[in-house]
Amino acid sequence: MAEEAPGEAEPAPPAPRGPGAGKAGKGKRRFSARQLIRVVHADLGNFAVGLTFIYALSGLAVNHIKDWDPSFESYERTHELGGPIVGDDQAVAAAVMERLEISGEPQEVYRASDEQLDVVFDKRTLHVNPATGRVLDEGQEPRFLLRVANWLHLNRGKKAWTYVADTYAAGLLVLAVSGIFMLPGRRGLLGRGGVWLAIGVLVPVLYVHFSGGP
Repeated sequence: MAEEAPGEAEPAPPAPRGPGAGKAGKGKRRFSARQLIRVVHADLGNFAVGLTFIYALSGLAVNHIKDWDPSFESYERTHELGGPIVGDDQAVAAAVMERLEISGEPQEVYRASDEQLDVVFDKRTLHVNPATGRVLDEGQEPRFLLRVANWLHLNRGKKAWTYVADTYAAGLLVLAVSGIFMLPGRRGLLGRGGVWLAIGVLVPVLYVHFSGGP
């Protein structure tokens, strides 16, 4: 076995590789304020997805309330009950409701003409021809999902929903403020982000100015 030459040092062991390389002896990384903002922004954003969908969908619908009914759609159907329906007005109305499987009490039953008996409900009217058994069914049906979304958006539910809506509004403020500080440098408030922020603020300001305001 050869002896080591004087002054010749042993070769250094290879540097460790892998995910944990270089971390030995170092303290835990400090959790920066920007990282905290990102975590809060992401978690709050995920939480708000359902409510945002409801309020955005309802907002689009209600914005065009002059053009359509955002909660109900009109329908018109014809029913043939197979021949004359005899009896007085109340008896005819009861027979028609039974055959069409309509429950509840009508708001009004009256003769619109010699050949037409109208049976009126809240959002539905039956135009009955007792001599032929023909019924024209006119009314309104709730729009799928939109009626519920509008009901919640316009806060027509129980008082408890007010607290949910207020919490959501506060959450949107947190999302807006935290979004300002998420990105650093030119991508953030001091660069492109600041430009978009200014544009977003100017949109309502300029609209109020040029439209004359309320």
